[in-house]
Amino acid sequence: MAKKKSVSRFEARLLRPAQPRNASWAFVVLPEEASAQFPRRGRTTAEGTINGQPLHATLEPDGRLSHWFKVDAALCKAAGATAGDLVVVEIAPVAREPEPKLPPDLRQALEGAPEALATWEGTTTLARVDWIHWLTSAKQSATRAKRVADACGMLASGKRRVCCFDSSGYYSKGFAAPEVADES
Repeated sequence: MAKKKSVSRFEARLLRPAQPRNASWAFVVLPEEASAQFPRRGRTTAEGTINGQPLHATLEPDGRLSHWFKVDAALCKAAGATAGDLVVVEIAPVAREPEPKLPPDLRQALEGAPEALATWEGTTTLARVDWIHWLTSAKQSATRAKRVADACGMLASGKRRVCCFDSSGYYSKGFAAPEVADES
Protein backbone atom coordinates (compact mmCIF):
# COMPACT_ATOMS: atom_id res chain seq x y z
CA MET A 1 0.00 0.00 0.00
CA ALA A 2 1.34 3.44 -0.91
CA LYS A 3 2.13 5.74 1.99
CA LYS A 4 -0.22 8.74 2.14
CA LYS A 5 1.59 12.04 1.71
CA SER A 6 1.15 14.33 4.71
CA VAL A 7 0.46 17.88 3.49
CA SER A 8 0.86 20.74 5.97
CA ARG A 9 -1.04 23.97 5.37
CA PHE A 10 -0.15 27.16 7.23
CA GLU A 11 0.26 30.91 6.89
CA ALA A 12 3.76 32.30 7.15
CA ARG A 13 5.44 35.64 6.75
CA LEU A 14 7.91 35.92 3.88
CA LEU A 15 11.11 37.07 5.56
CA ARG A 16 13.88 39.16 4.00
CA PRO A 17 17.43 38.05 4.81
CA ALA A 18 19.75 40.59 6.43
CA GLN A 19 22.58 39.42 4.17
CA PRO A 20 23.08 40.08 1.37
CA ARG A 21 21.53 43.49 1.85
CA ASN A 22 19.91 43.66 -1.60
CA ALA A 23 18.81 40.03 -1.72
CA SER A 24 16.18 39.39 -4.38
CA TRP A 25 14.89 36.37 -2.47
CA ALA A 26 12.92 35.79 0.71
CA PHE A 27 12.58 32.82 3.02
CA VAL A 28 10.06 30.97 5.15
CA VAL A 29 10.67 29.20 8.45
CA LEU A 30 8.41 26.18 8.86
CA PRO A 31 6.28 25.92 11.99
CA GLU A 32 7.32 23.03 14.22
CA GLU A 33 4.22 20.98 13.30
CA ALA A 34 4.91 21.28 9.56
CA SER A 35 8.58 20.44 9.94
CA ALA A 36 7.69 17.35 11.99
CA GLN A 37 5.96 15.89 8.90
CA PHE A 38 9.35 15.49 7.18
CA PRO A 39 11.42 12.33 7.57
CA ARG A 40 14.51 14.08 8.92
CA ARG A 41 15.70 17.28 10.57
CA GLY A 42 18.56 17.65 8.09
CA ARG A 43 18.36 18.73 4.47
CA THR A 44 15.35 17.30 2.68
CA THR A 45 13.19 18.06 -0.33
CA ALA A 46 9.62 19.37 -0.34
CA GLU A 47 6.91 20.16 -2.83
CA GLY A 48 3.72 22.11 -2.56
CA THR A 49 2.47 25.63 -3.18
CA ILE A 50 2.82 29.22 -1.99
CA ASN A 51 -0.36 31.23 -2.58
CA GLY A 52 -1.35 28.47 -5.00
CA GLN A 53 1.88 28.67 -7.03
CA PRO A 54 3.93 25.46 -7.41
CA LEU A 55 6.87 25.08 -5.04
CA HIS A 56 9.77 22.63 -5.16
CA ALA A 57 12.33 23.42 -2.46
CA THR A 58 15.27 22.10 -0.54
CA LEU A 59 14.46 22.50 3.13
CA GLU A 60 17.49 23.53 5.13
CA PRO A 61 17.98 22.73 8.82
CA ASP A 62 17.48 25.71 11.12
CA GLY A 63 19.47 24.35 14.09
CA ARG A 64 16.27 24.14 16.16
CA LEU A 65 15.05 20.79 14.81
CA SER A 66 12.96 22.54 12.19
CA HIS A 67 13.51 23.79 8.63
CA TRP A 68 13.54 26.90 6.47
CA PHE A 69 13.52 27.35 2.71
CA LYS A 70 14.44 29.99 0.17
CA VAL A 71 11.76 31.58 -2.01
CA ASP A 72 13.34 33.02 -5.16
CA ALA A 73 12.26 36.27 -6.80
CA ALA A 74 10.34 34.49 -9.58
CA LEU A 75 8.22 32.53 -7.09
CA CYS A 76 7.61 35.66 -4.98
CA LYS A 77 6.38 37.43 -8.10
CA ALA A 78 4.21 34.51 -9.22
CA ALA A 79 2.73 34.27 -5.71
CA GLY A 80 2.04 38.02 -5.70
CA ALA A 81 4.03 38.50 -2.52
CA THR A 82 7.08 40.33 -1.26
CA ALA A 83 9.11 40.12 1.94
CA GLY A 84 6.89 41.03 4.87
CA ASP A 85 3.69 39.63 3.34
CA LEU A 86 1.74 36.70 4.77
CA VAL A 87 1.51 33.78 2.37
CA VAL A 88 -0.40 30.50 2.43
CA VAL A 89 1.97 27.55 2.24
CA GLU A 90 1.02 23.96 1.50
CA ILE A 91 4.02 21.68 1.78
CA ALA A 92 4.81 17.96 1.91
CA PRO A 93 7.80 15.66 1.58
CA VAL A 94 8.55 14.51 -1.95
CA ALA A 95 7.70 10.89 -2.71
CA ARG A 96 11.33 10.13 -3.57
CA GLU A 97 14.33 12.23 -2.56
CA PRO A 98 16.12 13.43 -5.73
CA GLU A 99 19.74 12.58 -6.29
CA PRO A 100 21.92 15.50 -5.07
CA LYS A 101 24.13 17.39 -7.51
CA LEU A 102 27.73 16.26 -7.07
CA PRO A 103 30.05 19.25 -6.50
CA PRO A 104 32.87 19.38 -9.10
CA ASP A 105 35.67 19.13 -6.51
CA LEU A 106 34.16 16.01 -4.96
CA ARG A 107 33.43 14.51 -8.39
CA GLN A 108 37.06 15.01 -9.40
CA ALA A 109 38.35 13.50 -6.16
CA LEU A 110 36.05 10.48 -6.44
CA GLU A 111 37.08 9.88 -10.05
CA GLY A 112 40.68 9.62 -8.82
CA ALA A 113 39.80 7.19 -6.01
CA PRO A 114 38.10 4.04 -7.37
CA GLU A 115 37.52 2.47 -3.92
CA ALA A 116 35.88 5.65 -2.65
CA LEU A 117 33.76 5.93 -5.79
CA ALA A 118 32.56 2.33 -5.41
CA THR A 119 31.41 3.00 -1.83
CA TRP A 120 29.83 6.31 -2.90
CA GLU A 121 27.82 4.56 -5.58
CA GLY A 122 26.70 1.95 -3.03
CA THR A 123 25.31 4.47 -0.53
CA THR A 124 21.77 5.75 -0.28
CA THR A 125 20.58 9.05 -1.71
CA LEU A 126 20.17 10.46 1.80
CA ALA A 127 23.69 9.40 2.74
CA ARG A 128 24.99 11.24 -0.34
CA VAL A 129 22.89 14.31 0.64
CA ASP A 130 24.62 14.28 4.05
CA TRP A 131 28.11 13.84 2.57
CA ILE A 132 27.53 16.80 0.23
CA HIS A 133 25.93 18.91 2.97
CA TRP A 134 28.93 18.24 5.24
CA LEU A 135 31.28 19.27 2.44
CA THR A 136 29.39 22.39 1.36
CA SER A 137 28.83 23.58 4.94
CA ALA A 138 32.55 24.28 5.30
CA LYS A 139 33.02 28.03 5.71
CA GLN A 140 36.62 28.19 4.46
CA SER A 141 38.13 26.78 1.28
CA ALA A 142 40.91 25.03 3.23
CA THR A 143 38.31 23.26 5.39
CA ARG A 144 36.36 22.26 2.31
CA ALA A 145 39.49 20.87 0.61
CA LYS A 146 40.31 18.87 3.75
CA ARG A 147 36.74 17.53 3.87
CA VAL A 148 36.95 16.40 0.24
CA ALA A 149 40.16 14.50 1.03
CA ASP A 150 38.72 13.11 4.27
CA ALA A 151 35.53 12.04 2.48
CA CYS A 152 37.53 10.10 -0.09
CA GLY A 153 39.55 8.46 2.67
CA MET A 154 36.49 7.49 4.68
CA LEU A 155 34.63 6.24 1.62
CA ALA A 156 37.68 4.28 0.42
CA SER A 157 37.78 2.53 3.81
CA GLY A 158 34.15 1.50 3.35
CA LYS A 159 32.46 4.15 5.49
CA ARG A 160 29.04 4.71 3.93
CA ARG A 161 27.86 7.62 6.12
CA VAL A 162 29.72 10.72 7.17
CA CYS A 163 30.48 10.45 10.87
CA CYS A 164 30.28 13.13 13.51
CA PHE A 165 28.07 15.35 11.36
CA ASP A 166 24.93 16.76 12.95
CA SER A 167 22.89 17.40 9.82
CA SER A 168 20.21 19.20 11.88
CA GLY A 169 22.65 21.68 13.44
CA TYR A 170 20.86 21.20 16.76
CA TYR A 171 23.77 19.78 18.75
CA SER A 172 26.57 21.57 16.96
CA LYS A 173 24.63 24.82 16.32
CA GLY A 174 26.21 24.70 12.88
CA PHE A 175 23.08 25.65 10.94
CA ALA A 176 20.46 28.35 11.26
CA ALA A 177 17.89 30.14 9.17
CA PRO A 178 19.20 33.43 7.77
CA GLU A 179 19.10 36.43 10.05
CA VAL A 180 16.00 38.50 9.34
CA ALA A 181 16.60 42.01 7.98
CA ASP A 182 15.60 44.90 10.21
CA GLU A 183 12.64 46.44 8.43
CA SER A 184 12.92 49.83 10.17
